[in-house]
Amino acid sequence: MSAVTTFLSSAESVGAWNLVPEQSTIRFENKTMWGAMKVRGAFTEFSGGGQIQDGQTVSGRIEVKAASVDTGLHTRDEDLRSASFFDVEKYPNITVVVSGGQPAGDDTVRLDAELTAKGITAPIPLQAHVEVLSDNEVCLTAHTTVQRKQFAVEGNMFGMVGAKTTLKASLVFRRAAA
Repeated sequence: MSAVTTFLSSAESVGAWNLVPEQSTIRFENKTMWGAMKVRGAFTEFSGGGQIQDGQTVSGRIEVKAASVDTGLHTRDEDLRSASFFDVEKYPNITVVVSGGQPAGDDTVRLDAELTAKGITAPIPLQAHVEVLSDNEVCLTAHTTVQRKQFAVEGNMFGMVGAKTTLKASLVFRRAAA
């Protein structure tokens, strides 16, 4: 039995889990059209949680404040907040919803997940490394690559923005008090 299977099927794991933002990160990376450099950034405001009902039934939701995008360059961040990219005035949140998961290795889980950005929802491939930090904390580390135009994130900043964006998250969840 894998460590993930043991964790998910443990009676102690069943229940609600709250995201701990101050111990978590959500980052992204996008190559330029020429591939010579990468634009890296993070979202600094997010919240969420999950639920483990049994070894086969997990769910969760992460809400990311799109306006919290931070690449370290104010002008670029403002452009990313504009209607050409995230359109934060009209679509303030980027959401990931998990509706299930299956162990995919000793410390890995394959999650059934959907991403919503700019009002467009699509499934995303998502595998997460699971690390049990303590009896009441667990860390999920995941990354996936999306076609940004699939979510109408179409801005192109002088023809420099590549079509694929890699999303990386390291999320710590703490078991909710009973």
